[in-house]
Amino acid sequence: MSSYADRLQALREQLKRDRLDGFVVPLTDEHMSEYVGAYAQRLAWLTGFQGSAGTAVVLPQEAAIFTDGRYTLQVRQQVSADDWQYVGVPATSVSGWLGAHAPDGGRIGYDPWLHTRAWVEEARKALAEKGAELVAVDTNPIDAVWPDKPAPSGATLAVQDDAAAGKSSAAKRAEIADWLAERKADAVVLSALDSIAWAFNIRGTDVAHTPVALAYAIVNADGTADLFVAPEKVTDAVRQHLGNAIRIHDRAAFAPALRGFQGKRVAADPERAVAAIFDSLDAGGAKILSPRDPVVLAKALKNPAEIAGQKAAQARDGAALVRFLKWFEETAPQGGLTEMSAADRLQAFREETGVLKDLSFDTISATGPNGAIPHYKVTPESSLSIERGQLYLVDSGGQYADGTTDVTRVMPVGEASDEMKDRFTRVLKGHIAIATAVFPEGTTGAQLDSFARRPLWEVGLDYGHGTGHGVGAYLSVHEGPQRIAQPFYPGGQSLEPLKAGMFLSNEPGYYKAGEFGIRIENLVLVVKQLISGAEQSMLGFETLTFAPIERTLIKPSLLTSRELEWLNAYHAQVLAVVGPLLSGDERLWLVGKCAPIA
Repeated sequence: MSSYADRLQALREQLKRDRLDGFVVPLTDEHMSEYVGAYAQRLAWLTGFQGSAGTAVVLPQEAAIFTDGRYTLQVRQQVSADDWQYVGVPATSVSGWLGAHAPDGGRIGYDPWLHTRAWVEEARKALAEKGAELVAVDTNPIDAVWPDKPAPSGATLAVQDDAAAGKSSAAKRAEIADWLAERKADAVVLSALDSIAWAFNIRGTDVAHTPVALAYAIVNADGTADLFVAPEKVTDAVRQHLGNAIRIHDRAAFAPALRGFQGKRVAADPERAVAAIFDSLDAGGAKILSPRDPVVLAKALKNPAEIAGQKAAQARDGAALVRFLKWFEETAPQGGLTEMSAADRLQAFREETGVLKDLSFDTISATGPNGAIPHYKVTPESSLSIERGQLYLVDSGGQYADGTTDVTRVMPVGEASDEMKDRFTRVLKGHIAIATAVFPEGTTGAQLDSFARRPLWEVGLDYGHGTGHGVGAYLSVHEGPQRIAQPFYPGGQSLEPLKAGMFLSNEPGYYKAGEFGIRIENLVLVVKQLISGAEQSMLGFETLTFAPIERTLIKPSLLTSRELEWLNAYHAQVLAVVGPLLSGDERLWLVGKCAPIA
């Protein structure tokens, strides 16, 4: 269709044919994924929005798109104000807006494979107050008007060998069976793609940048399992890896299988399993339990093999990033660089490692005003020329068979202003505050978040996103349940106690709309701290990412002696870890970047 306005009109006409007065379009898939395959990019197709979180509501006379604070600028650039209202969440919820705007007595459609049961109940209640009805559709109306909709990926599965995983699938399933026994349950439904990948030691390429495969699974109390996946995706090597204890079924057989648990106690995670899964279990007469997916915490607590793999991946990735930073510093001031060409060059440096599987997300390559958009996605249309006097922010990462990386650095093009240096140093102070934090077991990320903000708060500044997210082991670059954030920041609650073995990001920032953005991001590992005389168990962070923090943007006078000590020690580690992987000229450049700051 020629325009997004045409697509919106086509959807409205389809809704008339379906006898619906509205429809809700979330950015997710049947697995409640954050990042989704091309076939599930319904929100982007309908609106043009390229962010990773959002929802649209289409009514006969009005339409609204809901995004959080990360996308306030981006949504206005990508989605037409002629057709769409911009609504900020969580200040206004989708269900609350529906309750206020849906026509009296209207029928509002939703796809039960794209929403949680809790959302359905909330929206149904909000609509009932206006005499309106929430209606589950059998076929998503967008699919009916999307003429060139991509098919789901047919790529084959890959085996994640036990040496890299650190534990066999059989051992993991035995632990899940023990979890089921504690709850006197017969089976658990696994619908989150990274949970399935982890539990079965398989990977895939069905979702860009996240090594997962489109599948569902049911793990039974005896440790056996049923895996529902398109047959053409399963090779002989994968069948041999899975073994006889895992029965393979067509993905289309999943919903019917859920209706076969009459009288049985079946667990399904209400945050990760869509409403249709609960509807099918209900229809079959199962007794439903609603605890958290047992894989979520187990997956977050990395074992020694996963930690060793991450460290190897970080060193390799750090060397690629250093090569890029050197190239950028030498090339950018000459002119001719764009956000897109810089991102392409960074990807090439990673590809030169010979073992890059994929990027871990679309590179955020942002100069000047685009840097003030925290989750900016460069496109050929948006790509700006990188010019002198600007700050260039690059947030990027790689997927390797032994680890997932995510790192942000900021580089000046020419001389930075005093304001830029002040803000950069304050962000650095916040970064160091997290890196050096020591805290008792049981502490949550929400309790630590303000450590990173204090240097900005002291001068009346802040940033509108969380300070850290969990990271997978050759899995999703955004992994729960651990986070470092206040509950009201995008991404959900962060009330999970931090535990030794968790990977997180440490990424405070500052954004001046229309001018520049700053973020300093390393990945960290939660580790136990041995403190003489301590009266309780204490934890802290070990930094995993190694790349120089741009020294020309630092105002040493703003740093305390302890902060300078950390910075100099960190740069010494960067040189020790990454230096041996570089050529002579590259290493000499890094020596200069890592020289102690007095």
